Amino acid sequence: MEDVREDLFEQIKLSAKCVVEEVCKIRPDERVLIITNRVVEQPTIGWKNQVISFDVAQAEFISQALYDACEAVGAKVSMVTQPAKSSMDAADESVIAALKTEPDVCFSISHNKLGKDVAAISNPYKDEEGNSFDHIFDYLLYGKKTLRSAWTPGITLDMFARTVGIDYQQLQQRCKTLCDLYQDVVSVEIKAPAGTDLVIPVAGRKPFSDDGDFSLPGTGGNVPAGEVFISPVVGDGKDQGCCGRIVYDGSMSVNAGCVAIKTPIVVDVAGGFITNISGGDEAQKLQETITKAEEEALAMGRDGRLSAEDAQLYCRNARNIGELGIGLNPAATITGNMLEDEKAFRTCHIAIGENYDNDAHALIHLDGVIKNPTIDFVYTDGSRHRVLEDGVLTF
Repeated sequence: MEDVREDLFEQIKLSAKCVVEEVCKIRPDERVLIITNRVVEQPTIGWKNQVISFDVAQAEFISQALYDACEAVGAKVSMVTQPAKSSMDAADESVIAALKTEPDVCFSISHNKLGKDVAAISNPYKDEEGNSFDHIFDYLLYGKKTLRSAWTPGITLDMFARTVGIDYQQLQQRCKTLCDLYQDVVSVEIKAPAGTDLVIPVAGRKPFSDDGDFSLPGTGGNVPAGEVFISPVVGDGKDQGCCGRIVYDGSMSVNAGCVAIKTPIVVDVAGGFITNISGGDEAQKLQETITKAEEEALAMGRDGRLSAEDAQLYCRNARNIGELGIGLNPAATITGNMLEDEKAFRTCHIAIGENYDNDAHALIHLDGVIKNPTIDFVYTDGSRHRVLEDGVLTF
């Protein structure tokens, strides 16, 4: 048993080395900030056909491995620990202050979420093009483009060991091919065995690639990496926007984390926004999370943290369809942990809430996984290209 435990720990060290040297390509004297949580658990991990149980703060353990790997390449590394945060919680002031030092690289190794930037929600950052950012992290990464980053909401030891050491050249080629196929796409049609039948408009939108190459300023993504995602055109609540039905049958993000789905969640969509949610306990948790985000947005308008107009938009966008992503990591499987689930082969995920084009701000971004989808791209000339058939890539 001790040999198996040591083998797992050695693989975590190798994964950390891969993230530092291959994924982010950290150089000597670069300033690296690691943000983490100390949540001690008693995880049961299957590794090399044996079950290992022990007390450990998983996010902190992985953070220490990354810290050591950064030091090994000569980087100047600091680590800040805060309590675990849910989707609705604010980041600690010390975390926001550390980000304001503008490090070259930031690793957010979270038990759940990084936490919101309360001051920036009330007074957003603006980049040179006038884009608005309600978190200092997003501003440095996507606005100023001085930061590069990897973030791991919900990371576990076995996930970090299993899914990080992949063939990144192959992943990057798959991501590039899929991004190229998005050129001139006006809409995406998705159907799946559980009942999903949805049309997503994407005209004028550009896809994002979580391909594991976060080596340049302004780049970042998840570890494990492995998806291409896009923000749908924001609807008008009437005739324009996503329309149809989503049936989530893999897993679903909610305020407290991620739930594996036993009873599918049925979500009806019209004009780009959710009109109805039905199902079992999982659907109830989703409804409660959305309602909480709506109520909190309106409360922020009443107490002045948001303008009255912005409060209404944040409330409305809690029901926005904010993302379509396609999983491309061959080592990932559906485990009930969204960080891994959304990267799994034979899946897509559709998020509710905030999008990635910064024109639909919300207090939530809830990913939900759909198994074995068939996905067609529809182009400006009316032609079509099937990119997944019953979950299998066609390119």
